[in-house]
Amino acid sequence: MPLSALLTPADYQQQRASDGIARHVQASGYQQWRADVESTGGCTHPIRMTGHWALTDAATGAVLPRSDGRPSERHGQILVPCGNRRESVCVACSDRYAADAFHLLRAGLNGGTKDVPVTVADKPRVFLTLTAPSFGPVHNRRTSVRGKALPCSCGSYHHPADPRLGQPTDPEGYDYTGHVLWNAHAGKLWSLFTKYLRRHLAVAAGIRVAEIKDHFRLSFAKVAEYQRRGTIHFHAVVRLDGPDGPDDATPAWGSVELLTEAIHSAHAAVSVTSPEIDGQARELGWGEQVDVRPIRPASATEVEDEHGAISDDRIASYVAKYATKGTGKSDATDRPIRSQGHIDRLAVTEHHRRIIQTAWDLGAPVICPECHPDGEHQPDGCGCEAVGHCETCQGGGWATRTAVLHRHDPDAAARGKPDPIDELKLRHWAHMLAFRGHFLSKSRAYSTTFKRIRGDRQTWRHEHALAEAGITDEETVTVINHWDMVRVGHDTDDARELAEAIAERTRQTRKHRYSTERKD
Repeated sequence: MPLSALLTPADYQQQRASDGIARHVQASGYQQWRADVESTGGCTHPIRMTGHWALTDAATGAVLPRSDGRPSERHGQILVPCGNRRESVCVACSDRYAADAFHLLRAGLNGGTKDVPVTVADKPRVFLTLTAPSFGPVHNRRTSVRGKALPCSCGSYHHPADPRLGQPTDPEGYDYTGHVLWNAHAGKLWSLFTKYLRRHLAVAAGIRVAEIKDHFRLSFAKVAEYQRRGTIHFHAVVRLDGPDGPDDATPAWGSVELLTEAIHSAHAAVSVTSPEIDGQARELGWGEQVDVRPIRPASATEVEDEHGAISDDRIASYVAKYATKGTGKSDATDRPIRSQGHIDRLAVTEHHRRIIQTAWDLGAPVICPECHPDGEHQPDGCGCEAVGHCETCQGGGWATRTAVLHRHDPDAAARGKPDPIDELKLRHWAHMLAFRGHFLSKSRAYSTTFKRIRGDRQTWRHEHALAEAGITDEETVTVINHWDMVRVGHDTDDARELAEAIAERTRQTRKHRYSTERKD
């Protein structure tokens, strides 16, 4: 009797997977494969490149030897990290992004880099949290000032892991349209908030708005995070600089107190008018909850004090965590929605499915009335190709903006303008619950850049390769470096599973090293 007859289907599949991994580990090229995967940190979707790299003598063209006698060259195939920031897609690359985000944020708090001086730690800085308004009551877990659990509006006491948290208590009465429109305008609300904040600071300091750039600069780094109910809220570090940025001293009138007052004023003043839906336009603004905490230098306070101030080291860790939380595991989906059937198959809560469905329905493509006088999509025999200006029937594209049926703004066609709701591209961003912004962004002068951080990493690798070859003068060598992409991903599921194990081991080793260093 075969072994498969004695096992359950699940056990049989597990046995097959174990056998496949064993064969992969015992293969002749396993050690080189493992070294390549470890060089990517355990990337599960590596980019396969083929080509040649070598360090050669600039005069003779001969390949230079390393300190161990081997030639300083590599040819054939190599693996390059995919660079995806989502933890649900690639743990290794998500961790690398989190580390880069931490250094970027910390540089703007502590300074000490080539781009930011250490004097930024003495400037007025605050940690800000802006939230979305309510679109209907949801299940929540409230606590008293002393931390005692309070009942939800539904009358129940919710456990922190209760799946009902964040779900509407009355789904039928929840304003899903307003929810979707707010997420779609969250980025614009932030842009207006920073604009108003500069103006409120100028008014408080007695400066003309046109002369702001001559007196001060507002520097910030913000991250977006999904709340359990599926709305976006922002965490941000806001710093007040002189007109030339971090190298310039803050004006004498600048203070944490003034910055805090200006933030509250700008928060109350910002609003955006949404496109009309069924004849109704909404005034979208921030929620009532706004949290502003001063940031003190790490040497001044290591823990949150009685005034709510927290250290810059804690802020960097805190904000970096949220910088990757939104791009890691979230209530949104990893890939764009392509069809109604895709929505039906999503493994999300009913609440988030309704958000996605609302964005999908509001963002339905416009239909050319000359091709479809009845307003219906007719894929066969409609004459679109002959008419020449309806792409909806040809590959699912958007119709051109001449002679279209404006479902939400019928007068827009007469004005020669596109339907405003279409400009939000809600179907394209439905998988992100209609949020269209970046999860981590910063002002130009806040700190260093991701490009600079990655460039420093490349420079270190280059210098390390020169050191291995005993090179002290770069002018004496020529670097040959040419690679072409072959494909993306591992060859088998067994290889991908092993890469995931390597990534997890790397993560645990890093956590252990970090905890050990903190104890020392």
